[in-house]
Amino acid sequence: MKSGSNIKINQERSAKKGGGLALFNLGFRPFFLGAAIFSVLSTTVWLLVYLFEFPVEIEVISQSQWHAHEMLYGYAMAVVVGFLLTAIKNWTGVQTVHGKPLAFLFALWFLARLALFFGTSFLSLAAVFDIAFNLLAIALCAYPIIKAKQWQQSFILSKLLFLLVGNVLFYLEAFGIFEDGARIGLYAALYLMIAIILTIGRRVMPFFIERGVGYPVTLSNSKWLDVSSMLLFLGFFIFELIENQKISSFMALCLFLVNAIRLAGWYTPGIWKKSLLWSIYLSFWLICFGFLLFVVAYFFDISKFLAVHAFAIGGIGLMTIGMMSRVALGHTGRDVGNPHKAMSYAFISLILVVVLRVILPLFDVIDYELLIGLSHLLWLISFVIFISLYFSILTHPRVDGASG
Repeated sequence: MKSGSNIKINQERSAKKGGGLALFNLGFRPFFLGAAIFSVLSTTVWLLVYLFEFPVEIEVISQSQWHAHEMLYGYAMAVVVGFLLTAIKNWTGVQTVHGKPLAFLFALWFLARLALFFGTSFLSLAAVFDIAFNLLAIALCAYPIIKAKQWQQSFILSKLLFLLVGNVLFYLEAFGIFEDGARIGLYAALYLMIAIILTIGRRVMPFFIERGVGYPVTLSNSKWLDVSSMLLFLGFFIFELIENQKISSFMALCLFLVNAIRLAGWYTPGIWKKSLLWSIYLSFWLICFGFLLFVVAYFFDISKFLAVHAFAIGGIGLMTIGMMSRVALGHTGRDVGNPHKAMSYAFISLILVVVLRVILPLFDVIDYELLIGLSHLLWLISFVIFISLYFSILTHPRVDGASG
């Protein structure tokens, strides 16, 4: 044990000595760090706007639409692009964008966020940078897939294309061209992010668990569950966007059952000993809980936004911070089975956000604005922990001396 610890310490030292900024060596580095920092800054501004009426000029869209757009097309999109530009290299064996071209892609994302940071005064600039970022990200993800002729990966490209369309629709309403474009664009983004999580999770989660629990276990995916989940989600997506809640709630109930069965099949007690396993596993269950809340919202007098926030916080928030933690460790030559203990507190903070923002409002026993304030504070704590632990990891070279 001691010699293993010494090796790890020496690797860390050599990485720091070997020096040089590694921020643009691979896609996960700038986009994970940028997404986390942006999450803290954007959430802080939103809290000031929502609770303290901080003077931010938002004219052609609502305040909540501005906040939702930046969390979905800003924060979540950065995590997705960073993940894909890293994973696609593994899937295809083709080097993905790095160096100056990666810095340029990141600059487009950053400039779009900067233009929208204090409202809609620079909306035209934001639209140009944001759509350019979407288009270039699609092209850079498509190139290695096409070169390697891995057509089975086209599912991910189709979701990126739909996200581009959704973002265009959002801006079209903001410019007064397409009525209802913001609603469609934002809900499409939320559901597409959940679709990406479910699709990629189906591929990697059993693998993570089998390799991570420390004892032999074999988990399997069922073909009928895969097909059922895909078709049901397509139906849910369509009927939600056209606002046929009767059918979409039925689809949501079926999706809850299908994914609950899948998650039961992925369960093994060893996950509770590894924070990077239980956090991601619980995120899938919170997505299931979100589907169930869509059903409850249809039959009972509760807000649909509780289901939306179950997806946004428990699904996207907890999943992305868990995946960022794992990917950052694995792709910098570190042990994914041994993250810093403080990350457990970051995960627990986000789970408490779900309790405050989604579960307690069901009972209407605590002042809603107090719940909003506390939930935002816990969100900030979670991402500040991540940034403090991963800033050096994401900006320094790999500890094993490999590229990436």
